[in-house]
Amino acid sequence: MNARALAIQVLSRVRATDAYLNLVLDTQLSESPPKDPRDAALVTELTYGATRRQLALDYAITRFADRKLDALEDKVLAALRIGAYQIFHTRVPARAAVAETVQALKEVGLSRAAGFTNAILRKLAALPAPPLPSASDVALHLSVRESHPQWLVERWLRQFGRERAEAMLVADNQSPAVVVRANTAKVTRDALLAQLQEMGVEAKATTISPVGITLPSVGRVEDVYGYAEGLWQVQDEAAQLVGVYGAIPETARVLDACAAPGGKSCHQAQSHDVVAVDLHAHKLRKIEAEARRLGVQPRLTAYAHDAAEPFPEAWGEFHAVLVDAPCSGLGTLRRHPELRYRRKEEDISRLATLQRRILENCQEAVPPGGLLVYAVCTMEPQEGQDQVEMFLRSHPEWTAEPPVLPGLKLPLSQAYLRTLPGVEGFDGFFAARLRKLY
Repeated sequence: MNARALAIQVLSRVRATDAYLNLVLDTQLSESPPKDPRDAALVTELTYGATRRQLALDYAITRFADRKLDALEDKVLAALRIGAYQIFHTRVPARAAVAETVQALKEVGLSRAAGFTNAILRKLAALPAPPLPSASDVALHLSVRESHPQWLVERWLRQFGRERAEAMLVADNQSPAVVVRANTAKVTRDALLAQLQEMGVEAKATTISPVGITLPSVGRVEDVYGYAEGLWQVQDEAAQLVGVYGAIPETARVLDACAAPGGKSCHQAQSHDVVAVDLHAHKLRKIEAEARRLGVQPRLTAYAHDAAEPFPEAWGEFHAVLVDAPCSGLGTLRRHPELRYRRKEEDISRLATLQRRILENCQEAVPPGGLLVYAVCTMEPQEGQDQVEMFLRSHPEWTAEPPVLPGLKLPLSQAYLRTLPGVEGFDGFFAARLRKLY
């Protein structure tokens, strides 16, 4: 099966199952591995690109389709999006994009839809540029141009102003760099950076995180030097900064109350004893496997448990609790582009209610003098700063206490860690470091 046919399979499966794009892509490439590594890269580009640009592509396709897109078969709609993406957003010649996509649709067993697909793609190929709504309606124009739901565009325009909101929208449609965190239980960041460069990898230090390294565009990260040796773990720089900002003393015993996917648990386990907790047991098995690869398994214990419910006394006392709470995930849309179409505005309030329950339960596990680090991968105040300040108003025994880290210029807003998508290259995160006074 050629690259475009594989891409059609991936997108149609994502649409049919509501699964995450990265998981479906990994599964498809494992089931039908291309002979040429360049084909795997093309499948990735087509699937992620067509998903990031989905609203704009659909807006163009709708101009020429004689039926509603929701009524189309999954594979037909996937082929139209993949074809339109190549026409408008790649250097593939328009004629080749049309012909190769139609041939791919035949390869996945839908020859009967080839004429319909060919006709629409040829009309799109004749356009000088992708069609867009009038720029006089700023929110609608940006929504289609940058393929974000209009409610979210309007929300960001209100919260951040046009310049920053537009930068965030544009950043969400860029491929994120591959960033890794040095496993300081085995190697320093500088030593790992030197080793990677000696192996011919064009790696460079991250701009703020003292433990991060940015890698060049790579194929399988598992093939990069240091993976098999457990010298690093993939983790966005903003996520790394949560662990740095937490500044948990090395003598502290740590509870990670919402541990999946495990990056922050393994980060803490490099220098702390950690109890990693998650609602889903299968996710904990992945965390344990990653901890073994990194060589930090002896310091990490995993339990399946609901972080909104009291923790068993048998687990003992913790000096610090990390709450990487379930959230809207709106700070990670460049990594999970399908999420922007699934998330609804009312989800923010629903998740904020769950976050309050988890925060209330987790603060009970912290002794006087102990720390609680609350984090979410979103920029929404309702899930971040508003959530924390409401907690502090109702709990006078707690206070916000930013860390003292000489030589590090963390992106702080008041006492809180805050990163935004944009030209800086970060995911969007919020974190608060809280101290229990009595």
